[in-house]
Amino acid sequence: MTDNTNKPKNNTPGEELLFLALGGSGEIGMNVNLYGCRGKWIMVDLGMTFSGGEYPGVDLVFADLDFIEQRREDLLGIVLTHAHEDHIGAVPYFAKKLGVPLHATPFTARLVAAKLEEEGILDQIELNVVNDLDEFELGPFGISYVPLAHSIAEGNALLIDTPFGRVFHTGDWKIDEEPQIGTPATAAELSEIGDEGVLALVCDSTNVFNPESSGSEGEVYRGLQLEVAKHKGKRVLVTTFASNVARLQTLGAVAKATKRKLCVAGRSLDRMIEAGQASGYLKDFPKPVDFDTAMSLPRGEVLIVATGGQGEPRAALSRISEGNHQLSLEAGDVVLFSSRQIPGNEIAIGRIQNRLAEQEVLLVTDRQSLIHVSGHPGRPDLEALYSWIRPEIIVPVHGEIRHMREQARFGLSCGIPKAVFQQNGDLVRLAPGKPGKIDEVRAGRLVLDGDMIVPADGDAIVMRRRLSNVGMVSVAIDATGAVQVDALGLPLDADRQAFLDETRRDVEDALAAARKARAEPDKRREAARLAARRAAGRWTGKKPQVLVMMATER
Repeated sequence: MTDNTNKPKNNTPGEELLFLALGGSGEIGMNVNLYGCRGKWIMVDLGMTFSGGEYPGVDLVFADLDFIEQRREDLLGIVLTHAHEDHIGAVPYFAKKLGVPLHATPFTARLVAAKLEEEGILDQIELNVVNDLDEFELGPFGISYVPLAHSIAEGNALLIDTPFGRVFHTGDWKIDEEPQIGTPATAAELSEIGDEGVLALVCDSTNVFNPESSGSEGEVYRGLQLEVAKHKGKRVLVTTFASNVARLQTLGAVAKATKRKLCVAGRSLDRMIEAGQASGYLKDFPKPVDFDTAMSLPRGEVLIVATGGQGEPRAALSRISEGNHQLSLEAGDVVLFSSRQIPGNEIAIGRIQNRLAEQEVLLVTDRQSLIHVSGHPGRPDLEALYSWIRPEIIVPVHGEIRHMREQARFGLSCGIPKAVFQQNGDLVRLAPGKPGKIDEVRAGRLVLDGDMIVPADGDAIVMRRRLSNVGMVSVAIDATGAVQVDALGLPLDADRQAFLDETRRDVEDALAAARKARAEPDKRREAARLAARRAAGRWTGKKPQVLVMMATER
Protein backbone atom coordinates (compact mmCIF):
# COMPACT_ATOMS: atom_id res chain seq x y z
CA MET A 1 0.00 0.00 0.00
CA THR A 2 1.30 3.44 -0.93
CA ASP A 3 1.48 6.04 1.85
CA ASN A 4 1.10 9.41 0.14
CA THR A 5 1.29 11.36 3.39
CA ASN A 6 4.42 13.48 3.55
CA LYS A 7 5.29 12.48 -0.02
CA PRO A 8 8.50 14.23 -1.14
CA LYS A 9 7.84 17.29 -3.25
CA ASN A 10 8.45 16.34 -6.87
CA ASN A 11 10.03 13.16 -5.46
CA THR A 12 13.03 15.18 -4.31
CA PRO A 13 14.36 13.71 -1.05
CA GLY A 14 14.21 16.04 1.93
CA GLU A 15 15.26 15.25 5.49
CA GLU A 16 14.90 11.53 4.88
CA LEU A 17 16.53 8.48 3.31
CA LEU A 18 14.82 7.12 0.20
CA PHE A 19 15.38 3.97 -1.86
CA LEU A 20 14.24 3.37 -5.42
CA ALA A 21 14.95 0.45 -7.75
CA LEU A 22 14.61 1.16 -11.46
CA GLY A 23 15.77 -2.35 -12.39
CA GLY A 24 16.54 -5.67 -10.74
CA SER A 25 13.57 -5.76 -8.36
CA GLY A 26 11.05 -8.06 -10.00
CA GLU A 27 13.60 -9.72 -12.29
CA ILE A 28 17.07 -11.20 -12.11
CA GLY A 29 19.38 -8.83 -13.94
CA MET A 30 19.33 -5.19 -15.07
CA ASN A 31 20.21 -3.90 -11.59
CA VAL A 32 19.79 -0.14 -11.06
CA ASN A 33 19.27 1.20 -7.54
CA LEU A 34 18.99 4.77 -6.24
CA TYR A 35 19.40 6.21 -2.77
CA GLY A 36 18.12 9.71 -2.03
CA CYS A 37 18.90 12.03 0.88
CA ARG A 38 18.75 15.81 1.42
CA GLY A 39 17.97 16.66 -2.18
CA LYS A 40 20.65 14.38 -3.67
CA TRP A 41 20.82 10.90 -5.21
CA ILE A 42 23.44 8.25 -5.75
CA MET A 43 23.08 5.30 -8.11
CA VAL A 44 24.28 1.81 -7.21
CA ASP A 45 25.01 -0.27 -10.33
CA LEU A 46 23.86 0.29 -13.89
CA GLY A 47 23.23 -3.11 -15.45
CA MET A 48 21.44 -4.72 -18.35
CA THR A 49 19.82 -8.00 -19.23
CA PHE A 50 19.36 -10.07 -22.39
CA SER A 51 16.05 -10.19 -24.23
CA GLY A 52 15.84 -13.97 -24.49
CA GLY A 53 13.72 -13.59 -27.63
CA GLU A 54 11.09 -11.50 -25.87
CA TYR A 55 11.96 -8.58 -28.12
CA PRO A 56 12.53 -9.79 -31.72
CA GLY A 57 15.78 -8.58 -33.23
CA VAL A 58 17.05 -7.22 -29.92
CA ASP A 59 19.79 -8.56 -27.63
CA LEU A 60 20.24 -5.97 -24.87
CA VAL A 61 17.59 -4.64 -22.51
CA PHE A 62 18.06 -1.70 -20.13
CA ALA A 63 16.12 -0.06 -17.32
CA ASP A 64 14.35 3.16 -18.30
CA LEU A 65 16.29 5.87 -16.47
CA ASP A 66 13.83 8.69 -17.19
CA PHE A 67 13.26 9.36 -13.47
CA ILE A 68 16.89 10.08 -12.70
CA GLU A 69 17.67 11.61 -16.10
CA GLN A 70 15.19 14.36 -15.20
CA ARG A 71 17.15 14.88 -11.97
CA ARG A 72 20.68 14.66 -13.34
CA GLU A 73 21.73 17.83 -11.55
CA ASP A 74 20.97 16.09 -8.24
CA LEU A 75 22.74 12.81 -9.09
CA LEU A 76 26.16 12.75 -7.40
CA GLY A 77 27.65 9.60 -8.89
CA ILE A 78 27.34 5.95 -9.83
CA VAL A 79 28.91 3.35 -7.53
CA LEU A 80 29.51 -0.11 -9.05
CA THR A 81 29.54 -3.14 -6.78
CA HIS A 82 31.20 -5.60 -9.21
CA ALA A 83 31.79 -6.33 -12.88
CA HIS A 84 28.98 -8.66 -13.93
CA GLU A 85 27.02 -7.45 -16.96
CA ASP A 86 23.76 -7.23 -15.03
CA HIS A 87 25.51 -4.61 -12.84
CA ILE A 88 27.73 -2.69 -15.32
CA GLY A 89 26.44 -3.62 -18.80
CA ALA A 90 24.46 -0.40 -19.35
CA VAL A 91 27.30 1.93 -18.30
CA PRO A 92 28.69 2.59 -21.82
CA TYR A 93 25.20 3.45 -23.11
CA PHE A 94 24.15 5.90 -20.37
CA ALA A 95 27.26 7.20 -18.59
CA LYS A 96 27.77 10.11 -20.96
CA LYS A 97 24.13 11.19 -20.81
CA LEU A 98 24.02 11.02 -17.01
CA GLY A 99 27.31 12.93 -16.86
CA VAL A 100 28.36 11.94 -13.34
CA PRO A 101 31.50 10.26 -11.97
CA LEU A 102 31.77 6.46 -11.81
CA HIS A 103 33.31 4.72 -8.81
CA ALA A 104 34.64 1.15 -8.87
CA THR A 105 37.35 -1.08 -7.44
CA PRO A 106 40.33 -1.77 -9.75
CA PHE A 107 39.21 -4.95 -11.52
CA THR A 108 35.71 -3.61 -12.17
CA ALA A 109 37.13 -0.26 -13.27
CA ARG A 110 39.42 -1.99 -15.77
CA LEU A 111 36.50 -3.79 -17.42
CA VAL A 112 34.35 -0.65 -17.40
CA ALA A 113 37.18 1.36 -18.96
CA ALA A 114 37.44 -1.20 -21.77
CA LYS A 115 33.72 -0.81 -22.47
CA LEU A 116 33.94 2.98 -22.48
CA GLU A 117 36.96 2.87 -24.77
CA GLU A 118 35.10 0.59 -27.17
CA GLU A 119 32.32 3.19 -27.31
CA GLY A 120 34.88 5.94 -27.87
CA ILE A 121 33.92 7.88 -24.74
CA LEU A 122 36.59 6.90 -22.20
CA ASP A 123 38.09 10.40 -22.19
CA GLN A 124 34.66 11.92 -21.58
CA ILE A 125 33.80 9.96 -18.43
CA GLU A 126 35.26 10.44 -14.94
CA LEU A 127 36.12 6.94 -13.72
CA ASN A 128 37.37 6.89 -10.12
CA VAL A 129 39.29 3.79 -9.04
CA VAL A 130 38.76 3.01 -5.35
CA ASN A 131 42.00 1.40 -4.17
CA ASP A 132 42.40 -0.41 -0.86
CA LEU A 133 38.66 -0.07 -0.20
CA ASP A 134 39.15 3.56 0.84
CA GLU A 135 36.03 5.30 2.13
CA PHE A 136 34.78 8.21 0.04
CA GLU A 137 31.96 10.72 0.27
CA LEU A 138 29.28 11.81 -2.18
CA GLY A 139 27.29 14.66 -0.63
CA PRO A 140 25.41 13.31 2.41
CA PHE A 141 26.53 9.74 1.64
CA GLY A 142 29.67 8.13 3.06
CA ILE A 143 30.50 4.98 1.10
CA SER A 144 32.76 2.03 1.94
CA TYR A 145 33.33 -1.16 -0.02
CA VAL A 146 33.02 -4.41 1.94
CA PRO A 147 34.50 -7.41 0.09
CA LEU A 148 32.22 -10.44 -0.14
CA ALA A 149 32.66 -13.71 -1.99
CA HIS A 150 31.00 -14.01 -5.40
CA SER A 151 31.66 -15.66 -8.75
CA ILE A 152 33.84 -12.80 -9.99
CA ALA A 153 36.86 -10.95 -8.69
CA GLU A 154 36.14 -8.04 -6.34
CA GLY A 155 32.55 -8.76 -5.48
CA ASN A 156 31.60 -6.12 -2.95
CA ALA A 157 28.86 -4.96 -0.68
CA LEU A 158 28.48 -1.25 0.01
CA LEU A 159 28.21 0.23 3.48
CA ILE A 160 26.40 3.52 2.95
CA ASP A 161 26.47 6.02 5.83
CA THR A 162 23.74 8.65 5.87
CA PRO A 163 22.42 11.13 8.46
CA PHE A 164 19.44 8.81 8.92
CA GLY A 165 21.22 5.51 9.41
CA ARG A 166 23.49 3.07 7.63
CA VAL A 167 22.57 0.81 4.73
CA PHE A 168 24.34 -2.46 3.97
CA HIS A 169 23.77 -3.03 0.24
CA THR A 170 25.01 -6.55 -0.49
CA GLY A 171 25.33 -6.57 -4.27
CA ASP A 172 25.73 -10.21 -5.36
CA TRP A 173 27.34 -12.40 -2.72
CA LYS A 174 27.71 -15.75 -1.05
CA ILE A 175 29.61 -17.30 1.85
CA ASP A 176 32.70 -19.17 0.69
CA GLU A 177 35.01 -20.80 3.20
CA GLU A 178 37.61 -21.51 0.48
CA PRO A 179 37.55 -18.63 -2.00
CA GLN A 180 40.02 -19.03 -4.83
CA ILE A 181 40.18 -15.29 -5.60
CA GLY A 182 40.23 -12.42 -3.12
CA THR A 183 39.70 -12.25 0.63
CA PRO A 184 36.07 -11.67 1.69
CA ALA A 185 35.17 -10.01 4.97
CA THR A 186 35.11 -12.40 7.91
CA ALA A 187 32.19 -13.13 10.20
CA ALA A 188 33.93 -11.06 12.89
CA GLU A 189 34.33 -8.07 10.56
CA LEU A 190 30.69 -8.26 9.47
CA SER A 191 29.57 -8.61 13.09
CA GLU A 192 31.53 -5.46 13.92
CA ILE A 193 29.53 -3.62 11.25
CA GLY A 194 26.38 -4.96 12.87
CA ASP A 195 27.57 -3.86 16.31
CA GLU A 196 27.85 -0.28 15.05
CA GLY A 197 24.23 -0.37 13.88
CA VAL A 198 22.61 -0.96 10.47
CA LEU A 199 19.30 0.58 9.52
CA ALA A 200 18.61 -1.47 6.37
CA LEU A 201 19.98 -4.57 4.70
CA VAL A 202 19.30 -4.34 0.94
CA CYS A 203 19.92 -7.92 -0.03
CA ASP A 204 20.30 -10.33 -2.97
CA SER A 205 17.29 -12.68 -3.14
CA THR A 206 18.28 -14.97 -6.04
CA ASN A 207 18.76 -18.24 -4.13
CA VAL A 208 16.36 -17.74 -1.24
CA PHE A 209 14.54 -21.00 -2.04
CA ASN A 210 17.75 -23.01 -1.81
CA PRO A 211 17.74 -24.80 1.59
CA GLU A 212 21.48 -25.46 1.38
CA SER A 213 24.46 -23.18 1.56
CA SER A 214 25.79 -22.24 -1.87
CA GLY A 215 29.04 -24.14 -1.43
CA SER A 216 32.67 -23.25 -1.93
CA GLU A 217 34.90 -22.72 -4.94
CA GLY A 218 37.37 -24.95 -3.15
CA GLU A 219 34.87 -27.81 -3.37
CA VAL A 220 34.50 -27.12 -7.10
CA TYR A 221 38.27 -27.31 -7.52
CA ARG A 222 38.31 -30.78 -6.00
CA GLY A 223 35.22 -31.85 -7.93
CA LEU A 224 36.61 -30.67 -11.27
CA GLN A 225 39.98 -32.26 -10.61
CA LEU A 226 38.35 -35.62 -9.85
CA GLU A 227 36.06 -35.38 -12.87
CA VAL A 228 38.81 -34.44 -15.34
CA ALA A 229 41.09 -37.17 -13.92
CA LYS A 230 38.38 -39.77 -14.67
CA HIS A 231 38.62 -39.23 -18.39
CA LYS A 232 42.14 -40.34 -19.20
CA GLY A 233 42.91 -40.38 -22.90
CA LYS A 234 39.87 -38.20 -23.69
CA ARG A 235 39.73 -34.59 -24.79
CA VAL A 236 37.91 -32.63 -22.06
CA LEU A 237 36.14 -29.30 -22.62
CA VAL A 238 34.83 -27.20 -19.73
CA THR A 239 32.35 -24.42 -20.36
CA THR A 240 31.79 -21.76 -17.71
CA PHE A 241 30.92 -18.08 -17.33
CA ALA A 242 33.78 -15.98 -18.69
CA SER A 243 33.39 -13.53 -15.80
CA ASN A 244 33.99 -16.23 -13.16
CA VAL A 245 37.65 -15.44 -12.54
CA ALA A 246 37.70 -17.77 -9.54
CA ARG A 247 36.59 -20.63 -11.80
CA LEU A 248 39.29 -19.73 -14.32
CA GLN A 249 41.84 -19.87 -11.49
CA THR A 250 40.42 -23.28 -10.56
CA LEU A 251 40.60 -24.59 -14.12
CA GLY A 252 44.19 -23.44 -14.49
CA ALA A 253 45.07 -25.37 -11.33
CA VAL A 254 43.10 -28.42 -12.55
CA ALA A 255 44.99 -28.39 -15.85
CA LYS A 256 48.28 -28.44 -13.97
CA ALA A 257 47.15 -31.14 -11.53
CA THR A 258 45.96 -33.43 -14.34
CA LYS A 259 49.02 -32.70 -16.52
CA ARG A 260 47.00 -31.21 -19.35
CA LYS A 261 47.76 -28.16 -21.49
CA LEU A 262 45.14 -25.45 -21.26
CA CYS A 263 43.43 -24.06 -24.38
CA VAL A 264 41.02 -21.11 -24.15
CA ALA A 265 38.27 -20.59 -26.74
CA GLY A 266 36.25 -17.37 -26.65
CA ARG A 267 37.09 -13.67 -26.88
CA SER A 268 35.31 -12.87 -23.61
CA LEU A 269 37.52 -15.42 -21.84
CA ASP A 270 40.63 -13.83 -23.36
CA ARG A 271 39.50 -10.39 -22.17
CA MET A 272 38.72 -11.65 -18.67
CA ILE A 273 42.07 -13.41 -18.31
CA GLU A 274 43.87 -10.28 -19.48
CA ALA A 275 41.92 -8.06 -17.07
CA GLY A 276 42.39 -10.50 -14.20
CA GLN A 277 46.15 -10.76 -14.66
CA ALA A 278 46.48 -6.98 -15.06
CA SER A 279 44.65 -6.59 -11.74
CA GLY A 280 46.94 -9.02 -9.90
CA TYR A 281 44.83 -12.15 -10.19
CA LEU A 282 45.50 -15.43 -12.05
CA LYS A 283 49.19 -15.10 -11.21
CA ASP A 284 49.87 -18.84 -11.59
CA PHE A 285 47.56 -19.30 -14.55
CA PRO A 286 49.21 -21.55 -17.16
CA LYS A 287 49.99 -20.01 -20.53
CA PRO A 288 47.26 -21.28 -22.90
CA VAL A 289 48.23 -23.13 -26.08
CA ASP A 290 46.78 -22.12 -29.45
CA PHE A 291 44.10 -24.09 -31.28
CA ASP A 292 46.50 -25.84 -33.66
CA THR A 293 48.69 -27.01 -30.79
CA ALA A 294 45.63 -28.18 -28.82
CA MET A 295 44.44 -30.27 -31.76
CA SER A 296 47.89 -31.80 -32.30
CA LEU A 297 48.31 -32.93 -28.69
CA PRO A 298 47.29 -36.46 -27.60
CA ARG A 299 43.60 -36.30 -26.64
CA GLY A 300 44.24 -36.86 -22.94
CA GLU A 301 46.75 -34.03 -22.69
CA VAL A 302 44.54 -31.01 -23.36
CA LEU A 303 41.87 -29.23 -21.33
CA ILE A 304 39.74 -26.76 -23.30
CA VAL A 305 37.91 -23.90 -21.60
CA ALA A 306 35.19 -22.49 -23.85
CA THR A 307 32.43 -19.92 -23.79
CA GLY A 308 28.87 -20.83 -24.75
CA GLY A 309 27.46 -22.80 -21.83
CA GLN A 310 24.23 -20.78 -22.00
CA GLY A 311 23.55 -21.79 -25.60
CA GLU A 312 24.80 -18.60 -27.26
CA PRO A 313 24.72 -19.40 -31.00
CA ARG A 314 27.96 -17.59 -31.91
CA ALA A 315 29.98 -18.72 -28.90
CA ALA A 316 32.78 -21.28 -29.11
CA LEU A 317 30.88 -24.29 -27.74
CA SER A 318 28.00 -23.86 -30.21
CA ARG A 319 30.40 -23.61 -33.14
CA ILE A 320 32.36 -26.64 -31.90
CA SER A 321 29.14 -28.64 -31.65
CA GLU A 322 28.27 -27.64 -35.23
CA GLY A 323 31.72 -28.62 -36.53
CA ASN A 324 32.67 -25.12 -37.75
CA HIS A 325 35.41 -24.27 -35.24
CA GLN A 326 39.15 -24.95 -35.30
CA LEU A 327 38.65 -27.07 -32.19
CA SER A 328 36.68 -30.29 -32.48
CA LEU A 329 35.37 -33.15 -30.34
CA GLU A 330 34.91 -36.81 -31.15
CA ALA A 331 32.96 -39.75 -29.77
CA GLY A 332 34.06 -40.43 -26.20
CA ASP A 333 35.29 -36.89 -25.54
CA VAL A 334 33.80 -35.03 -22.58
CA VAL A 335 32.07 -31.66 -22.04
CA LEU A 336 31.69 -30.42 -18.46
CA PHE A 337 29.05 -27.72 -17.90
CA SER A 338 30.59 -25.82 -14.99
CA SER A 339 27.83 -23.22 -14.78
CA ARG A 340 24.19 -23.07 -13.84
CA GLN A 341 21.46 -23.00 -16.46
CA ILE A 342 20.03 -19.48 -16.53
CA PRO A 343 16.20 -19.57 -16.76
CA GLY A 344 15.12 -18.90 -20.34
CA ASN A 345 18.20 -20.54 -21.86
CA GLU A 346 17.03 -24.13 -21.48
CA ILE A 347 16.05 -24.63 -25.13
CA ALA A 348 19.25 -23.09 -26.52
CA ILE A 349 21.41 -25.15 -24.16
CA GLY A 350 19.42 -28.27 -25.03
CA ARG A 351 20.11 -27.79 -28.73
CA ILE A 352 23.86 -27.75 -28.14
CA GLN A 353 23.70 -30.70 -25.77
CA ASN A 354 21.68 -32.71 -28.27
CA ARG A 355 24.18 -31.98 -31.05
CA LEU A 356 27.03 -33.12 -28.81
CA ALA A 357 25.14 -36.21 -27.68
CA GLU A 358 24.47 -37.13 -31.31
CA GLN A 359 28.26 -37.17 -31.77
CA GLU A 360 28.53 -39.49 -28.72
CA VAL A 361 30.26 -36.84 -26.63
CA LEU A 362 29.80 -37.43 -22.90
CA LEU A 363 27.98 -34.56 -21.12
CA VAL A 364 28.43 -33.86 -17.40
CA THR A 365 26.48 -31.15 -15.54
CA ASP A 366 26.40 -30.00 -11.92
CA ARG A 367 23.54 -32.44 -11.34
CA GLN A 368 25.90 -35.34 -11.86
CA SER A 369 29.12 -34.05 -10.36
CA LEU A 370 30.26 -31.23 -8.05
CA ILE A 371 31.63 -29.04 -10.85
CA HIS A 372 29.71 -25.84 -10.10
CA VAL A 373 28.41 -23.85 -7.14
CA SER A 374 26.24 -20.76 -7.22
CA GLY A 375 27.55 -17.28 -6.55
CA HIS A 376 24.41 -16.33 -4.62
CA PRO A 377 23.37 -17.05 -1.01
CA GLY A 378 21.18 -19.97 0.02
CA ARG A 379 19.04 -19.80 3.16
CA PRO A 380 21.85 -20.72 5.59
CA ASP A 381 24.03 -17.98 4.08
CA LEU A 382 21.23 -15.44 4.40
CA GLU A 383 20.52 -16.43 7.99
CA ALA A 384 24.20 -16.07 8.87
CA LEU A 385 24.40 -12.59 7.33
CA TYR A 386 21.24 -11.53 9.17
CA SER A 387 22.84 -12.62 12.46
CA TRP A 388 26.02 -10.66 11.75
CA ILE A 389 24.53 -7.44 10.36
CA ARG A 390 21.37 -7.39 12.55
CA PRO A 391 19.52 -4.73 10.52
CA GLU A 392 16.33 -3.02 11.57
CA ILE A 393 14.86 -3.49 8.07
CA ILE A 394 15.28 -6.11 5.35
CA VAL A 395 14.76 -4.83 1.78
CA PRO A 396 14.93 -7.71 -0.73
CA VAL A 397 16.25 -6.91 -4.24
CA HIS A 398 17.85 -8.84 -7.12
CA GLY A 399 15.13 -11.38 -7.76
CA GLU A 400 11.75 -12.10 -9.24
CA ILE A 401 8.68 -11.24 -7.18
CA ARG A 402 8.54 -14.74 -5.66
CA HIS A 403 12.16 -14.53 -4.54
CA MET A 404 11.76 -11.12 -2.93
CA ARG A 405 8.49 -11.97 -1.19
CA GLU A 406 10.09 -15.10 0.23
CA GLN A 407 13.15 -13.25 1.49
CA ALA A 408 10.93 -10.69 3.20
CA ARG A 409 9.12 -13.55 4.99
CA PHE A 410 12.38 -15.33 5.77
CA GLY A 411 14.02 -12.21 7.17
CA LEU A 412 11.11 -11.59 9.52
CA SER A 413 11.16 -15.22 10.64
CA CYS A 414 14.85 -14.85 11.47
CA GLY A 415 14.17 -11.93 13.79
CA ILE A 416 14.64 -8.85 11.59
CA PRO A 417 12.04 -6.42 12.98
CA LYS A 418 10.76 -4.97 9.70
CA ALA A 419 10.60 -5.94 6.02
CA VAL A 420 9.88 -3.68 3.05
CA PHE A 421 8.74 -5.40 -0.13
CA GLN A 422 9.26 -3.21 -3.18
CA GLN A 423 9.62 -3.62 -6.91
CA ASN A 424 10.88 -1.49 -9.78
CA GLY A 425 9.35 1.99 -9.57
CA ASP A 426 8.36 1.84 -5.88
CA LEU A 427 9.73 4.85 -4.01
CA VAL A 428 10.49 3.72 -0.47
CA ARG A 429 11.25 5.83 2.59
CA LEU A 430 13.64 3.98 4.90
CA ALA A 431 13.87 6.72 7.56
CA PRO A 432 12.72 8.57 9.54
CA GLY A 433 9.49 7.01 10.73
CA LYS A 434 7.85 3.80 9.61
CA PRO A 435 9.61 2.40 6.55
CA GLY A 436 7.54 1.71 3.44
CA LYS A 437 6.44 2.69 -0.02
CA ILE A 438 5.41 6.32 -0.42
CA ASP A 439 4.98 6.69 -4.18
CA GLU A 440 5.37 5.05 -7.58
CA VAL A 441 7.50 6.42 -10.39
CA ARG A 442 8.02 5.44 -14.00
CA ALA A 443 10.15 2.30 -14.34
CA GLY A 444 10.02 0.71 -17.76
CA ARG A 445 12.39 -1.00 -20.16
CA LEU A 446 14.49 0.21 -23.05
CA VAL A 447 16.12 -1.94 -25.73
CA LEU A 448 19.17 -1.55 -27.93
CA ASP A 449 17.70 -1.97 -31.41
CA GLY A 450 20.52 -1.76 -33.92
CA ASP A 451 22.33 1.42 -32.94
CA MET A 452 19.30 3.03 -31.29
CA ILE A 453 17.95 2.84 -27.74
CA VAL A 454 14.16 2.81 -27.91
CA PRO A 455 11.23 1.93 -25.61
CA ALA A 456 10.71 -1.81 -25.24
CA ASP A 457 6.97 -1.28 -25.69
CA GLY A 458 7.36 1.17 -28.61
CA ASP A 459 5.66 0.85 -31.97
CA ALA A 460 8.65 -0.77 -33.69
CA ILE A 461 8.99 -3.66 -31.23
CA VAL A 462 5.23 -4.18 -30.89
CA MET A 463 4.79 -4.32 -34.66
CA ARG A 464 7.80 -6.62 -35.07
CA ARG A 465 6.32 -8.99 -32.51
CA ARG A 466 2.97 -8.97 -34.30
CA LEU A 467 4.59 -9.62 -37.66
CA SER A 468 6.53 -12.56 -36.23
CA ASN A 469 3.27 -14.05 -34.95
CA VAL A 470 0.79 -13.43 -37.76
CA GLY A 471 2.70 -12.31 -40.87
CA MET A 472 1.77 -9.49 -43.23
CA VAL A 473 -0.23 -8.82 -46.38
CA SER A 474 0.64 -5.76 -48.47
CA VAL A 475 -1.81 -4.15 -50.86
CA ALA A 476 -0.62 -1.57 -53.42
CA ILE A 477 -3.20 0.52 -55.31
CA ASP A 478 -1.83 2.75 -58.06
CA ALA A 479 -3.29 5.96 -59.45
CA THR A 480 -5.35 4.05 -62.04
CA GLY A 481 -6.92 1.85 -59.34
CA ALA A 482 -4.91 -1.26 -60.32
CA VAL A 483 -4.27 -3.57 -57.35
CA GLN A 484 -1.21 -5.64 -56.45
CA VAL A 485 -1.08 -7.97 -53.45
CA ASP A 486 1.82 -9.70 -51.71
CA ALA A 487 2.16 -11.73 -48.51
CA LEU A 488 4.95 -12.47 -46.04
CA GLY A 489 4.97 -15.05 -43.27
CA LEU A 490 1.64 -16.72 -44.08
CA PRO A 491 1.35 -20.56 -44.32
CA LEU A 492 0.43 -20.65 -48.02
CA ASP A 493 3.19 -22.65 -49.76
CA ALA A 494 1.72 -24.15 -52.96
CA ASP A 495 -1.51 -22.11 -52.60
CA ARG A 496 0.29 -18.79 -52.58
CA GLN A 497 -0.60 -17.62 -56.09
CA ALA A 498 -4.23 -18.68 -55.78
CA PHE A 499 -4.46 -16.73 -52.50
CA LEU A 500 -2.90 -13.63 -54.04
CA ASP A 501 -5.25 -13.75 -57.04
CA GLU A 502 -8.36 -14.19 -54.91
CA THR A 503 -7.30 -11.49 -52.45
CA ARG A 504 -6.64 -9.08 -55.33
CA ARG A 505 -10.16 -9.70 -56.70
CA ASP A 506 -11.69 -9.20 -53.23
CA VAL A 507 -9.85 -5.90 -52.81
CA GLU A 508 -10.93 -4.75 -56.28
CA ASP A 509 -14.56 -5.57 -55.44
CA ALA A 510 -14.32 -3.72 -52.14
CA LEU A 511 -12.82 -0.66 -53.82
CA ALA A 512 -15.50 -0.68 -56.52
CA ALA A 513 -18.21 -0.76 -53.85
CA ALA A 514 -16.55 2.07 -51.96
CA ARG A 515 -16.26 4.23 -55.06
CA LYS A 516 -19.90 3.58 -55.90
CA ALA A 517 -20.83 4.77 -52.41
CA ARG A 518 -18.61 7.85 -52.97
CA ALA A 519 -16.48 6.93 -49.94
CA GLU A 520 -13.60 9.18 -48.91
CA PRO A 521 -10.02 7.91 -49.56
CA ASP A 522 -9.52 6.84 -45.94
CA LYS A 523 -12.66 4.72 -46.03
CA ARG A 524 -11.61 3.17 -49.36
CA ARG A 525 -8.25 2.34 -47.82
CA GLU A 526 -9.98 0.69 -44.85
CA ALA A 527 -12.28 -1.27 -47.16
CA ALA A 528 -9.23 -2.63 -49.00
CA ARG A 529 -7.55 -3.53 -45.70
CA LEU A 530 -10.56 -5.42 -44.40
CA ALA A 531 -11.04 -7.30 -47.67
CA ALA A 532 -7.42 -8.48 -47.64
CA ARG A 533 -7.59 -9.50 -43.97
CA ARG A 534 -10.83 -11.47 -44.49
CA ALA A 535 -9.26 -13.30 -47.42
CA ALA A 536 -6.25 -14.22 -45.28
CA GLY A 537 -8.59 -15.48 -42.56
CA ARG A 538 -10.45 -17.74 -45.03
CA TRP A 539 -7.24 -19.20 -46.45
CA THR A 540 -5.06 -19.52 -43.35
CA GLY A 541 -7.13 -18.92 -40.22
CA LYS A 542 -4.75 -16.09 -39.30
CA LYS A 543 -5.37 -12.36 -38.99
CA PRO A 544 -2.21 -10.78 -40.40
CA GLN A 545 -1.12 -7.18 -40.33
CA VAL A 546 -2.28 -5.54 -43.59
CA LEU A 547 -0.40 -2.63 -45.11
CA VAL A 548 -2.34 -0.67 -47.76
CA MET A 549 -0.43 1.77 -49.97
CA MET A 550 -2.81 3.84 -52.09
CA ALA A 551 -1.80 6.48 -54.64
CA THR A 552 -4.02 9.45 -55.38
CA GLU A 553 -6.35 8.40 -58.17
CA ARG A 554 -6.25 10.26 -61.47
